[in-house]
Amino acid sequence: MTTQLIIRILTAGLLGGLIGLEREYRAKEAGFRTHFLVALGSALFMVLSQYGFKEVFAFYNDCPGSTDVRLDPSRIASQVVSGIGFIGAGTIIFQKHVVKGLTTAAGLWVTAAIGMACGSGLYLIAASSTLFVLFCLEAMNMFMNRFGVKNVFVMFSSTSKDNISQVISTLRERKMEVVSYYMTSKEDDSQAVYEVKMELRIKKNRKRDIILEMLSQFDGVTIENLE
Repeated sequence: MTTQLIIRILTAGLLGGLIGLEREYRAKEAGFRTHFLVALGSALFMVLSQYGFKEVFAFYNDCPGSTDVRLDPSRIASQVVSGIGFIGAGTIIFQKHVVKGLTTAAGLWVTAAIGMACGSGLYLIAASSTLFVLFCLEAMNMFMNRFGVKNVFVMFSSTSKDNISQVISTLRERKMEVVSYYMTSKEDDSQAVYEVKMELRIKKNRKRDIILEMLSQFDGVTIENLE
């Protein structure tokens, strides 16, 4: 029995590690070790729920004059579902009006479920779910890179408002949506310098190098930041 339970938690760790490798390859917040530990821990909690109290049952049920002990074997496992939310919340970041880390958080959530399935001995369900997760992550990543859009933040400066107007017009001509921009001015050696912070929405298959190349074509425009 002990060997079988060890196989369960080991299988859970390996399946969770497969998902973690994909996240590690994408340089996400939670990688191989996090997913491995989440799956292994979930499987261990599931095993404890099923077999961790057998001696307690035997002691009290065999003790003369004692009442029968009744415990819900799903109680510990049910806490994994809520407990994993704290780990997932740590991977979600709200930065510059963009929420990041939701996919990784959802991956940790489903990794915990896969670990629990392994802990219950449902190897086929766990392995199938792992394949579905990897397919979703990779297939959707390829699809979104080809057809999806993303927000890019650009900061540049110029000594001429006309240059800024030309930049905005050129961006729109190239089908790059200007979501927002904010312009400030300051004096530099008795000359006005205009700083522009701009948020663009572009297709993911367009490289950021295209933006750098386009902005470099304008005389007097200096790129400060691009992310």
